[in-house]
Amino acid sequence: MNLIHSGAVVIEAKKIQQLDFNLLKVFECLYQERNMSVVAKLLFISPSAVSHAIKRLRAALGDELFIRQGQLMQPTPACQRMAPALLDTLAKLRQILQACGEFDLSKTRQAFRLSTHDALEPLILSKLQQQLAQHAPHAQLICSKLNRQDMQRQLTTNQIDVALDVSLPMKQPINHLTLSSDSFCILMSASHPLARHCAISDYLAAKHIAVSNRASGSVVEDISLLQQGINRNVTIRCQSYQAAKAVIKDTDYLLTVPSLIAKQLLEPDLVIMPLPVELLPISTHLYWHQDSEQDEALVWFREAIKQIFIA
Repeated sequence: MNLIHSGAVVIEAKKIQQLDFNLLKVFECLYQERNMSVVAKLLFISPSAVSHAIKRLRAALGDELFIRQGQLMQPTPACQRMAPALLDTLAKLRQILQACGEFDLSKTRQAFRLSTHDALEPLILSKLQQQLAQHAPHAQLICSKLNRQDMQRQLTTNQIDVALDVSLPMKQPINHLTLSSDSFCILMSASHPLARHCAISDYLAAKHIAVSNRASGSVVEDISLLQQGINRNVTIRCQSYQAAKAVIKDTDYLLTVPSLIAKQLLEPDLVIMPLPVELLPISTHLYWHQDSEQDEALVWFREAIKQIFIA
């Protein structure tokens, strides 16, 4: 019988030839996270599927690979010896597959898929289209509504290429880059009594409109305000900044908004006023999966988005 020796692990060659290489992604994730429940969440599979995958690897490789210690799955000595080379090989394999074939930006018919918030879409869509028209005239651009709870799964399963959102607690395999750090301001009607001066007492006495996709819960600016003991009078809550703009044009409502969005919404009958209290800036981040790190098309796409925020 043909056997392969690797330290204490004795592997039957026939079993390796029949090995499902999808199992290696589970191995990679468990080696990094040491927790089956976490692996299940990151790979969007059930805990039993993780357990079954590791069981199949144990049978194929002839070693326990991981031993439970409390809540953690600790690698065996044989696993420790094998894992660094295996993980390095998997990373190189991804790079090889991504580099397969010659990529010509001017000829590609690739669909670039971006997920973002309604408020950010008007800031970037036209400029991205200009970049595509100039450099990738045959490509498509698909911009979809951001689902924050589903973003990691969509990036992992290649349903989207990149996502734009505020700063979120993400870790590998999701990479991110800070694109901008933006301060808050007030957008109001030019005929508003506070259009020339807005003190903190005026701000608190005024009526406010807030924008959120959720029906309840604090919006971003209120979280920072509440941390300073400031509770404003929000009597209207809507789903989009365009709807909020329509309200403030004809009323005495105030809209607290990041300055980038305020400039996008500004019209002759509206004015931007400084916020009478200092809030933490709100940052915009670009998110992508590490598997696309070396993909030439997506490297260009991420850079095109980055340049929009730098300009």
